[in-house]
Amino acid sequence: MDLITAALANPINRKILERLPMLGAPNACLVAGSVYQAFWNALSGRPVAEGVKDYDIFYFDGSDLSYEAEDVVIRRAAALFADLDVLVDVKNQARVHLWYQKRFGGGDYPPLQKVEDGIARFLSRSTCIGLMPQVDGTLRLIAPYGIEETQRGELRPTEFRRDDLQRFREKARSYVERWPWLTIVEND
Repeated sequence: MDLITAALANPINRKILERLPMLGAPNACLVAGSVYQAFWNALSGRPVAEGVKDYDIFYFDGSDLSYEAEDVVIRRAAALFADLDVLVDVKNQARVHLWYQKRFGGGDYPPLQKVEDGIARFLSRSTCIGLMPQVDGTLRLIAPYGIEETQRGELRPTEFRRDDLQRFREKARSYVERWPWLTIVEND
């Protein structure tokens, strides 16, 4: 099973992706856990939605960096996805630099220029995955590091997060607990 097929096999992912254009948020995409977990679950012979705790939506709107503007989108998402009865977490990637260091610590977090930049900064390269609905009804796969490491189950820190190896190691160990066939690779 390929990554997109596995992601769409999760009915919640499918419904979110079908409705995402109605959110009206620029460059909106479904990212991270709900996408790669569906794939790793499928490869492990487990139900594709198993263990998905939330559904992350990124978008990029640099026209208004206030929380109030982001909150308007968060509230629209809450209404749009209310019947799904899952936690949907919406973040404007244009705002992340305003709160990231206070919430997570670590080094400087320069402003992002596009939604893909936010996806590229997850802890592990193989989890830097997003699906963006297109006008023609297709899905654009966003995978800044490709999907080969995701397919092989290799967990490597992104270059942006090498200053946060402790958090990477904790997260990678939690992945290996759920999918024992994954491997942690810190040195290349």
